[in-house]
Amino acid sequence: MSLLEEIKQVEREAELLYTETQLEAAIDRIALEITARLSASNPILLPVLNGGIIFAGKLLPRLPFPLQIDGIHASRYRGETSGGKIQWLLKPSLPLQGRTVLLVDDILDEGLTLSVIKQWCVEQGAADILIAVLIDKQIGRERPCRADFIGLEAVNRYLFGYGLDYKNYLRNAPGLYACKGL
Repeated sequence: MSLLEEIKQVEREAELLYTETQLEAAIDRIALEITARLSASNPILLPVLNGGIIFAGKLLPRLPFPLQIDGIHASRYRGETSGGKIQWLLKPSLPLQGRTVLLVDDILDEGLTLSVIKQWCVEQGAADILIAVLIDKQIGRERPCRADFIGLEAVNRYLFGYGLDYKNYLRNAPGLYACKGL
């Protein structure tokens, strides 16, 4: 079976966990929470690429206060369904020294990548580092970091849609789906 045939099969057999309407409502709620906590702090938002693109893009217009945006890309998956060593692909160009930083990602899974990114922000002198995730996966064990703003919780299965991918595909699915058997 070709990769494209596999992707189509995974999409066909997946279970819908959250609709687009449910995800949008969660983003509305998170935006209110972030606004209440960060509106006076002149924050830098760092979407974690590539997964955080959709969440950040939908979140930003809902934040009615001055902020700056940059990007950060550290990956453990690189198109695979299990993580490996973290590879840095992009670091922010804005100086983080003395600033409040909000990391915006699609999912908090094992927390290893977000933990490394958060530590890097500490090393750059950020005054405060917060994490917003659209999905908090319930993995049933301790993680090296936690999210400060959480959209929705999901079961410990392989997920895709709304930024989350399956082998670098299906990020654009209009809901959150769980893969059959993964």
